[in-house]
Amino acid sequence: MNQIQPSHKALDLACQVLRIEGDAVLALIGRIDDTFLEALSLILNCHGRVIVSGIGKSGHIGRKIASTLASTGTPAYFVHPAEASHGDLGMITADDVLIVLSNSGESAELLNILPSVKRQGAKLIAMTGNPQSSLARDADAHLDAGVAQEACPLNLAPTASTTAALALGDALAVALLDARGFGAEDFARSHPGGTLGRQLLTRIRDVMRTGEAVPTVLPTTSVAEATREISRGGIGMTVVITPEREVLGIFTDGDLRRAIVNKLDFQTLTVANVMSGKPRLIGPDKLAAEAVEMMEKYKINQIPVVDSNNGLIGALNMHDLFQAKAL
Repeated sequence: MNQIQPSHKALDLACQVLRIEGDAVLALIGRIDDTFLEALSLILNCHGRVIVSGIGKSGHIGRKIASTLASTGTPAYFVHPAEASHGDLGMITADDVLIVLSNSGESAELLNILPSVKRQGAKLIAMTGNPQSSLARDADAHLDAGVAQEACPLNLAPTASTTAALALGDALAVALLDARGFGAEDFARSHPGGTLGRQLLTRIRDVMRTGEAVPTVLPTTSVAEATREISRGGIGMTVVITPEREVLGIFTDGDLRRAIVNKLDFQTLTVANVMSGKPRLIGPDKLAAEAVEMMEKYKINQIPVVDSNNGLIGALNMHDLFQAKAL
């Protein structure tokens, strides 16, 4: 069977699609005005949920917008308009705000549910490509997502119009995020299973080694004994502490190599003579991500964990952070 080989015309067409869609998104900037603020106000003052609805490709975009709203501090979910006509309208209450998406603004499935939504007292935000459409006229706030043309060569398939609607939904979600003071830790709480959630929620105390797992020596310990303690601990260092467990320094694999190069007597020399004084330290309530940043900045692989009095309570190395998936 003969294989079809794409021509260089495909590259030109792909670039044209991106230009058209990019221009469609940029054109939205001129429409961010008081109507956008009206939509924001309706959602910010909503005592219920935001329900997003749309049919066809607009429905797919609506699902994404609902998901983005929900993950950025605005409780939201998607309701299919056809299902709404068969019972799912019961999900919508007078305290809710309904966002409907339709490029034409004349989607029959959406227009069919509007009377019921209006009777219940829910507020309506329409996102259409036609400010004169039925949906736009019936809405409490209308967001104009119109485009000059679709990226499809036939000017038929929803392409630029869906991209513009998605971008406008993102603009709405981010503006709401900022207005609510929604921060990184709030975002992490709604994404506990993801890498970002782990990075923003995992604390040093959650991943640090404690007790006997932390290699320690006194400053009077011989270099030979300190070397054995490094091997026992398995984190590339031993912490040098006072009898009261105050951190004086650390003795690392690097310090050991330098001692070997300098041909020092391991049996008679104490670790106080070769340790690295004033090491980088971190507190147990710091984020694991902060430990990663510190390690990368100072090119170190292990950090003692101390309390407010510089007392040793734990230690961790880069491998511990890898295991905790905090990287």
